[in-house]
Parts: sequence; structure tokens; C-alpha cells
Amino acid sequence: MPQPDRRPPATPSGFAAATAVERAEGGGLVANLDPGWDVGAGILNGGYLLAVAARAAAFYSPHPHPVALSASYLRATGPGAATLTVTPGPAGRTLAHSSVLLGDAAGPSLAVQATTATLGTDAPVWSEPAPRVPPVEECLPEDAGGPADPTVPEVGLRRQVETRLDPATAGWAQGEPSGEPVMRAWVRLTDGSVPDPFSLVLFADVLPPTSWGLGLFGWSPTVQLQVLIRALPAPGWCLVESRAGEVAAGWMDENYRIWDATGRLVAQSRQLARLPR
Repeated sequence: MPQPDRRPPATPSGFAAATAVERAEGGGLVANLDPGWDVGAGILNGGYLLAVAARAAAFYSPHPHPVALSASYLRATGPGAATLTVTPGPAGRTLAHSSVLLGDAAGPSLAVQATTATLGTDAPVWSEPAPRVPPVEECLPEDAGGPADPTVPEVGLRRQVETRLDPATAGWAQGEPSGEPVMRAWVRLTDGSVPDPFSLVLFADVLPPTSWGLGLFGWSPTVQLQVLIRALPAPGWCLVESRAGEVAAGWMDENYRIWDATGRLVAQSRQLARLPR
């Protein structure tokens, strides 16, 4: 495992500012969706959008951290002004529930069921070990070679998240897809901030689509995404693995696992997405 990242965080955190929500005049919450978190063609990354919704859920909750999120992406969302309507549900001493609806002038675009709680760093009773991956310095940058398909656009997300690909799952970046829909990489925010539960939500949808491992390049829009945050992450790089169970009939699933710099499993996610056209 890499050593913990001891770089001082940038002030202010670019990620925190880009996902911030605030009270609107007349009630409700508003956000200014940052164009720098796109995945091409002005479409914002699904993990970024879900992190904004998670901040809205925590804004009204007696508990500070998102622990379970279930999101339906109603349509693609671009940058600019957005409103967030939070409907509180049952709340108790250990957790609280709410629903969040994110939208813009064109209408709703993201619907989320959220559970918040207070996360800690207690050691797990049992946990499946992290996969063996080369250290960060032996892994490849995400733009190493690039996909062979010239229609895949440059995306702002690459500038916001520093990514180092496991060579074992990065054949697509060298023009030689492995034929297996699996991605692994070390990731961290380029703004220097340490990982937290909200950045873990982002990391749960941060890797290239696993279909690229099959040579199927292009944007793969998320339809439904479920994220579980299991513990507060330690400072440093996070290891992210994404794996598809089936790719068929224009659809694919992706299962994510995320470990912090100590090897602790800190987040999981599962999503249903459309295959690139």
C-alpha cells in the first residue's frame, strides 16, 4: 500500500466548493454545478452530481455523513444553477432518511433516496482483502496512450481526479483491450484535499466504463447508482476497482469497491448503465 498522503490540503478545497449547497431565498437549497466535472459534451459526471445531492441530504440531517444513497438519473445534467428539494424522512439517534430531487430550469434530473449517519474508523470484524496492485509510482496515468477510438472526448473529470491505472487492467489505454470488463486504479483529488465520505461518493463513479476493457469506447450513461459508505477514509490515495458481471443487450452493471491508503474497505457501489453507442 502507498504511504499516507501528507500534503497540506488546498484552501479552499476545489471539490468542496464545486459540490457546495446553500439556502435559497424563499426556502430550499441551491447549487452552482461546476462545468469542470464533465465527462464530455458538457455532461456532468454522475458521481459528482450524487455528491452534491449527498451534501443536500446532510445539510438538513442531524448526522453529518452519507452512508447509503440510491440514485436514479432521469436525464443528463449540465453545469449551471440547480435547485435541490429535500424531503426529510424518519430520523433517530443513529441515522436519518430523506429524499433529494435535483433539477434545473428544464426540470428534475436526479432523484435520490439518502440515509445519513455518523461514520467512524472502527476496525472491521471481517473484511475481504484488497486486490494486489502495483504501487502508485508503477501504475499508468489515465491518458497513457488513450483509447484507440478518436470519438472519445477529453473530459474535465480527468483534471479533477488524479488517476493511476493498474497495468493489469489498462490494456485499453495502450490500444490492446484485455477482453475483460474490469478496471482498477489509485485515485485522489488533484486539489490536494484528503478523502472524505463525499469524495468517496464521487470515487464510486470515477473510473472509465468497464466496457472499455472490451474495446467498446464512448460515454456510458448511468441509469441507476447505489453507493454505500462504510467508514471514514484515511488520508492518501484510494484504490478503486470496478467490475461488470454482465454486458448484454445494450446494458451493463458495474460493481465498485474502494479501499483507503491503509487497505480498509471504505465504500462500495453498484450501478446500471447503458453501453456506449
